[in-house]
Parts: sequence; C-alpha cells; structure tokens
Amino acid sequence: MTSVFQRVPVQQSWTRCPGCGELNYAKKLARAMGVCPECGHHHRLTAAERIGQLADPGSFEPLDVRVVATDVLGFVDSQAYPDRLAKARSATGMDDAVHCGLVRLGGVPLMLAVMDFRFMGGSLGAAVGELITRTAEEAVDRSVPLLIVSASGGARMQEGVLALMQMAKISQALAALRDAGLLSISLITDPTYGGVAASFATNCDVLVIEKGARMGFAGPRVIEQTIRQRLPEDFQTADFLLAHGQVDTVQHRHELRGWLRSLLWATRCADEADEITRMSAREKTAPLIRDPRLLDPVDAWDAVATARRTTRPTALDYIDLAFDGFVELHGDRLAADCPSIVAGFARLHGRPVAVLGHQKGHQTAELVSRNFGMPQPEGYRKALRVMRLADRLGIPVVSIVDTPGAYPGRDAEEHGQSVAIAESILGMFELGTPVVTVITGEGGSGGALALAVANRVLMFERAVYSVITPEGCSAILWPDAASAPAAARALGITAHNLLELGVVDGVLPEPSTTDHEAGWAQKMATALGDAVSRMLAELEQAEDVDLIRDRRARFRGFGAQGTLISECGRESVR
Repeated sequence: MTSVFQRVPVQQSWTRCPGCGELNYAKKLARAMGVCPECGHHHRLTAAERIGQLADPGSFEPLDVRVVATDVLGFVDSQAYPDRLAKARSATGMDDAVHCGLVRLGGVPLMLAVMDFRFMGGSLGAAVGELITRTAEEAVDRSVPLLIVSASGGARMQEGVLALMQMAKISQALAALRDAGLLSISLITDPTYGGVAASFATNCDVLVIEKGARMGFAGPRVIEQTIRQRLPEDFQTADFLLAHGQVDTVQHRHELRGWLRSLLWATRCADEADEITRMSAREKTAPLIRDPRLLDPVDAWDAVATARRTTRPTALDYIDLAFDGFVELHGDRLAADCPSIVAGFARLHGRPVAVLGHQKGHQTAELVSRNFGMPQPEGYRKALRVMRLADRLGIPVVSIVDTPGAYPGRDAEEHGQSVAIAESILGMFELGTPVVTVITGEGGSGGALALAVANRVLMFERAVYSVITPEGCSAILWPDAASAPAAARALGITAHNLLELGVVDGVLPEPSTTDHEAGWAQKMATALGDAVSRMLAELEQAEDVDLIRDRRARFRGFGAQGTLISECGRESVR
C-alpha cells in the first residue's frame, strides 16, 4: 500500500511527497487537488475532498440515514474493536469509512458513495456495506446512475464473516441496478484491495482507475511472501491493469471529472429538456440505394483494391466526424485490451449510442499498432461487453466493419478466437436494442460477421464483404494465388451482389475519388451518420417490432431460397 501524507515535524504546513520526496506547500497541494506539482504523484484524498472534486458545487445531499458499526464478535486484538472505532471516528469526524449521498455531476443527478482510507484503512464492514447498499437502492428508486469511489485494504477482519457477506450484499444491490437499466460506475483510487476489489469495485458497468492507483485481490507483499514469486515493478498499477484488460480507462485526477461528465452525457437517455432529433429532413433524404439496379457496375477486384486503401476513413475517423462526445472503453475484463477494435459511447444527432468498430490506420506505425485491423479474441469480448451494456441501458448499437478478418496467430488461438467470435455472433442475437452495421471497407469473413449481426446492415458502394479473401480462395480452389481477381468476381463480394442477395439492406454512394483531398472523409462520415440515424429512427418508430425476432428472422432467411430440403421423406425445393 502507498504511504499516507508524510508530515514534516518542523512545519505542519508542508507535506513531503512520497513519490519524489519533494516538499509540497499544503495550500498549493490542495489547490492542485492533491497532485504533486513536481512529479504528478496523486496523494490520497479524504471523502469530503473527493466529493468536492467530483460534485457540482453545493449539490451534495447526504443520505438521510445514520448507520454505525457494532462489535458483534467482542473482538480484541492489541486493542478492543470499539476502541479502534472510537479512535477512527475521533481522527476523521466520520461514523465509518464511507460518505454517501445524492449529487449532480455536470448537471446530471447520480448517487455517490465515497470511501475514506483514513478510517481503519477503508475496510469493508457491516456499516459500510449497509450504507453503500442503501445508496445503490436509492439510485434505483430515483432512476439515476451510481458512482462508487473505492479506497480500501479489504474486508474488516474485526467483524468476521459478516464483513465477508458485505461483498455479496453490495453485489446484489448492483444486480438490481442492472435489472433497472441504470448505469453503475466504479472509480478506483489508491489503494483498492481484497474484498472490495473482488466485489463492488469491479462489479460496476464502467471501471475508471485514477492515475497511479493500485488494485488487486492479493497485495504484492502477500504474493511474494506466500509463493515466492517475483513481480514486475508496475504490478497492479493503473497502467498495468489497463494493459491487462481489467479497467476501462486510466484518468489523471485533473481530467477525471470531465471524463465522468462526458460518460454520463453520452449514456444519458433523452428527456423533455434533451430532445433527440428523430429524423431530420436531411436524414429522410439521405442517399441510400435499396435497388441493386440503381447501382453503377463496379468490378469486384477493383472494389477490393479500393476497400483496402489506407486513405479510406477508419472507424475512429467516422466516430470523430459523424458522432459527438465519444467516450472510449477498453479491456475484456479477463486478460487484455485489443486495439484492433474500438468501442464506447457517443451521441449521433442527439441520440445516445454505443459505437464500435474495427480500427486499421493510415500510416505504417498505426497499422502495425492496430494489427492491421485484425482483432484478437479480447477485442470481440470487449465489443460484446459494450454491446450488452448498451442493451441494459436501452441504448442502440452502431458497428463499423472494416477488417481483413480475425487475427489467425497462435496467441489468438490459445486465447479462444473461435469461441470469442462465436460468442459475439450469438450474443448479438440476444440484444433487445436496435443494432445497425455499416461495412465501410473490407468485410472479412467471421471476423467481420462477429460485429455485423444487426437489424439493418448497410455498406458503402466500393466496400466488399466475403467469406474469404480472394487471395485465400484463389490459393485453395485455383491453380495459384494469381487468380485472385477471378476469385473476387466469382465470390460475389460487391455491394451490387450483396444487395441482390439481401445480405445488405442498403448501399451508401461514395464521393468520387477526385474529392479525396477536399473533404472526402467528411462526406463519407456525413453519409454514414445520416444513414445510420435514418435506420435507427425507422426501427424506433416502427410499431410492434420485436427487435430480437426481427434480427433472427433476417438471418434465418439466408440461403433458404433454392435450397434442397427433405421434409417428411420427400425432397422439395424452396
């Protein structure tokens, strides 16, 4: 665990930073929200200081209940438990290790529970568990989000198994919050360990960790002393946890409030004061070709070359140009984050949406860092996690597909690539919210389909969608890979082919290539945004549409026509 503020005996108005050893003037440090101006070390904040940092000024309304811990076990170690409680109460002015209440953050009401490490190491006992549980229940009653700020060494040993039960008690309250379709956010601060880390700190929908904070079930010292295992220097730190897919984002304290405000805005459903533009005149007339006879002929091999151009907009380009206030989430909560898929929440023409897509790049360095848009299993698990969260919140899903295919490497196979793709395909059939997909470049096999099980599927006129790459098909079925152009034409991968087959529901015309340098990407993004918004509005306004049934029926029909089927011993052709 990190050191607490180290006071300099000769002058109490100065604090020595445990990060760099420099002396910080206390008032200056307070103005900097406890961030060392020399090294950026984040000092611990009290619960009151944290509320002041996060809440709109004057908006905090304490929970209207007082809960205090009792000594059920008559526990005595070096001193009696009641004496420890009295000492902690005297030192902090708190009844126990958490402050709870209603606040506004950026004008959005939410319930807030903030732990304070000064009170017996922020340990989780019955009183803390009851207060956080009541706060979650109040969030359900008020239909507002919940934010929990953790700072704890774990369960309170002096309360025995009752302290252990608080892990489950708070978790069931979070389950009720999920059932109500309400967002829960965990802000992890230093330190967060043991039973708190293994319950509500990681059970929330979105996990934010403060820069420099550490979190884990067992602390480094316990691990090293128990199994004699040497640990990396950054073990269990914020950046370590982000790299290993355990948290959604690492935020500097000075940026934290703004990030939370953006998340709340992006996920907040519209009310009377925040109208959604259901379908503007521009969207109603947005170019969208639904009749294949209206499409200009495009050679399949030429379409492949066009779809693969690194100058085409990427998923992040479309998100930046067509959506507002994108808040990216990371990690599969198991092992890693995958940069080949981006996912998060934003607004499209005023409507909150979850938006995700394959991310390639324009320059070599970015293409390499994004693995050329070929996702690992962690990417599909991240995408499905965000889609399921959107479904619980009643927010539509928009997916942007542009990938050569799922990554075929050894690591991907060891981490369950087939299972990850299969789970994503199946999981999308269970989403009760509108889903719209746009194929913007390459739609490569199962790696593309894993993000394209939608109610409506659109594609740009020079995009492609295929069961295999033309080169792969040529190598298997033709004498050599040089027959790739012939394979491309035989595979039926163009927008015209796919619209005829009903695999896509509409085709977006593309600006001519001569417009490439003059706002070409913006024109593509505007076309995408208008078309997606139009599809969402149609789905939302349609009466008696069961979105799950609609999506399943859409895919149930593929290949049924003209298939030889044996029924009751008879062969028939459909």
